[in-house]
Parts: sequence; C-alpha cells; structure tokens
Amino acid sequence: MDVVLSHFQVKLLMEGRKAGSAQVAISLDLGLSKAIASLGVEGATLPDGQVLNWLDAAKIVKEDRKCFLIREGVPHDIRAFSEQTGWVRSLCPTSGAPTMLVSGFPMHRIKGTDPMQDTLAKMRALGPIKGRVLDTATGLGYTAIEASRSCEVVTVELDPEAVEIARLNPWSQKLFDSKRIQMIVGDAAEYVAGQPAGSFSAVIHDPPTIQFAGELYSLAFYRELKRVLARSGKLFHYVGDPHSAHGAKVTGGVVRRLAEAGFKRIERQPEAFGLKAHA
Repeated sequence: MDVVLSHFQVKLLMEGRKAGSAQVAISLDLGLSKAIASLGVEGATLPDGQVLNWLDAAKIVKEDRKCFLIREGVPHDIRAFSEQTGWVRSLCPTSGAPTMLVSGFPMHRIKGTDPMQDTLAKMRALGPIKGRVLDTATGLGYTAIEASRSCEVVTVELDPEAVEIARLNPWSQKLFDSKRIQMIVGDAAEYVAGQPAGSFSAVIHDPPTIQFAGELYSLAFYRELKRVLARSGKLFHYVGDPHSAHGAKVTGGVVRRLAEAGFKRIERQPEAFGLKAHA
C-alpha cells in the first residue's frame, strides 16, 4: 500500500518529536486508518521501513494544499499537468477526505464541510436510486463509490491525469476495486451520445465549472441526458453556490435549458448546491 501524507499527519510527527516521544500513531492513508511511526534522530521510521527525514517533514508541514506520496523516504507531491486539457491537477488535503484542485480550484465544497460530506449531500438531494446510474465526471470517484452501494455505476472521466491522481488517493480505491463500477476514460458527451435511449435510471452530473466545461452545460448535452434516462429517471446537476452572483446566474441558465430539453419538476437543492430534475 502506498504511503500518502499531508501536513495534518506530519504535524503529529513533529509534535511527537518535540515532546520526546519514541512512537506516534498517525495515518498513512490520509485519515482512513492508523499506524505506528517510530521517531529517531534522523527522522520518522514508517511501518514499511521508510524513513521520512525531519527536513522533509518540516517542508510537508508548511504545505497545506498538497498531499505527498512517500517512496523510498522521499516525498513527491501528487500533482500532474494534463496535455489533453491544459489543466494542472493536484490532490489537496482537508480534515476529512481530500479534494482535487484543478488549476487551483477545488472540485468539492470545503468551506464548512468536507468532500465526503459534500458528496453525501448530493446523493441525498438525488434521493433513493436503483438500477443503472451514470456519473458524468469521475474526478476522485467519491460520487461513483457512493452510488455503487446500491447500483451499477458507469462513470466517465475526460482526463487520464485525473484517473492517475485518483489512483494515488487512498479514499478513491473502491473506484478501481469495485465490480459495480465501470470507468470510461473519454468525453462524456461522446459517451452519452452513443448510448441507447432509457439506458440509465439516474444521472449524477457534477461537471467542472462552466468556464472549464461549457459544453457540459449546453442544451444539446441536456437533451442527450434526457434521452438516455428511463421514463421514471432523475437527474442531479451540481451548479455551485446558489447564493453567489455567479451561482445564481448559472443556475438560472441551467434551469431554463433543462426545461427546454424536456426535464420536468426541476427542483432547487440549495443544501447540495444543485438541482434535481425528472425525465
């Protein structure tokens, strides 16, 4: 298992060193589990034998927007530039599950919440689901993982670099291990256009911001989502903070285009920063 650390975990090592402790319990997987690290003169010895020296540990503590993969004792920040999209992606720690930064913008809500709670809010807004579900933007896979607890899920990710970052994120491992999740690396619009009508009982549409992916907010794409939904199907569409000027503007346009595409009962879900609509 890869060792992935952030300033939250390494701070405990530094505090233990300062207190003169011989051992410290920390998480080696960003909070999912606990392990014992031994503290020495040169650094902290991790359970797999790697030694994180104190100089590198001090550097990690100062980086509050980075997660680090530790290999042979050397920290490597989990970050990648995508030639396909031109975006820089990185794994960013929170007090709970990490988020992904895309060109500096977090892909989950992190103010007053954390990415996992953000994901659960979206699932509650959608309501009970069964059958086959489409997740149009994989990211770190939290939505696909949650949906797979009760459904078969197809999740689509445009950027191969996003998949590689998810692969290094301990919180994303069910995305790769679950037999209920089928991951497609490609363009969501192209994938949806190739699916038969009525293929899905629900769609979770959580695209990047409209500035990054305007085509995923288009009338043409909404018509395709409507087509692939079953008659009783439903859609959750994340649109951003409805109380901000930008969010209110985006929401208004999305509501109008969803209605034009044929969706019914378009309901605002402010607690999840999104909309629920019915086929």
